[in-house]
Amino acid sequence: MEQKTKIKAEDGKQEILITREFDLPLELLFKAYEEPDLFEQWMGTKVIKMENKKHGSYVFETSHNGNVVFRANGTIHEFVHNQKITRTFEMENTPFPVQLEYLEFEKLTDDTSRLTMQIVFKSNDFRDQMLKLPFAQGINMAHNRLQDIVNLLK
Repeated sequence: MEQKTKIKAEDGKQEILITREFDLPLELLFKAYEEPDLFEQWMGTKVIKMENKKHGSYVFETSHNGNVVFRANGTIHEFVHNQKITRTFEMENTPFPVQLEYLEFEKLTDDTSRLTMQIVFKSNDFRDQMLKLPFAQGINMAHNRLQDIVNLLK
């Protein structure tokens, strides 16, 4: 089955470009990244903190059997409603350094929209290590859940 979320990683570059078109109005797609309760549902992680504003911050955490198995945090540098989010992203307790993420939200029609994410890594090596993980499958699964869950809000 074809993955709807496209991931492009050019040789020699320390970035990943992710694009996905959703059968959702722009406002609902953005809402999925803006509202903590909705974010938790499609991302499958608990939102500890989400300050959607310039110089705001966020913390996400996933637990299994009472133990934290994943924790990420970052600072929001730019937050423009229904347009873009610029933030740092750090996975705690991993060898990966902080990365920079540019999320851009685009209206295609009244009922469709596109998310473009540019993720910049400290080095090509860190980017390549990330790509060796089940990263593509994970983001596709999350985006599929986003589509399904937010569809219910239409």
